Amino acid sequence: MEKTIPGTEAAQTAGQIPKQRGDSLLETAVRYAEERHWDVFPGTWLEAVDGTQRCSCGDAACAAPGAHPAREDWAAQATGSATVARRMWQKQPAASILLPTGRAFDALCVPETAGFLALARLERMELTLGPVTLTPERRMQFLVLPGACAKLPGLVRKLGWSPGSLDLTALGEGAYIAAPPTRYGSRGAVQWACRPTPANRWLPDVEELASALAYACGRDR
Repeated sequence: MEKTIPGTEAAQTAGQIPKQRGDSLLETAVRYAEERHWDVFPGTWLEAVDGTQRCSCGDAACAAPGAHPAREDWAAQATGSATVARRMWQKQPAASILLPTGRAFDALCVPETAGFLALARLERMELTLGPVTLTPERRMQFLVLPGACAKLPGLVRKLGWSPGSLDLTALGEGAYIAAPPTRYGSRGAVQWACRPTPANRWLPDVEELASALAYACGRDR
C-alpha cells in the first residue's frame, strides 16, 4: 500500500499487496476501506503559505500540521465504504488519511527505538505481526485487536512494571492514527514499518505483543 521501512523481516511476508508508488491519497484511502475493511476519514491537509507548508486548520503553530481531524464530528464521519471514501476525498484530494482506533483495531504506541527492538524480538519468535506504522514524530504504532486499552495496564503490571513508568500506550475508542502516506508538515510522511499484507489480515491480541514491547520500552528508558 505504501513504502515500507527496509530491513524489517516482518515486512517481507509472502503475498504482500504490491506497492503502488503513484497512488493518490484518494486511491489509498479507498484501498484501506475496500481491502482491509478499515474505517477511514479525511483530516486536514497542507497548504503553501509564503513558501511554507502549513496546516489547513490555520494554526501556524499546529502540533500535527496536515495530520489531524478537520472537524469535531470526525468519529461520525468515518466510513468503511469505499464508495463514500472516494466521494469524500474527491471533495478534498489533499486531505490526510486518518483511521479511527477502537473499531477494526487498537494501536500500541511506543518510541521508534523501542519499536524496532521489539520488532526484531518478535520476528525471532516467528510471531505474525499486524501492520505497524512509523510516524515522523519517531513513534511506532502496532495494530492489534480492539480491547487493548482495557487490557494493557494489567498486562504491564503482571510483567513487573508500573504502567506509568513505560512509554507504552494504547489507542482505542475515541482516538485515531494517521495512515501512510499522510504527511506531517515538513517533518515527513507516515510509513509502514510492517505493511498490510494478506498474511497479517488477522491481527494479534495485545497479550501476544505486551511482553516484547514492555521489555523494549524498559530498555529504552
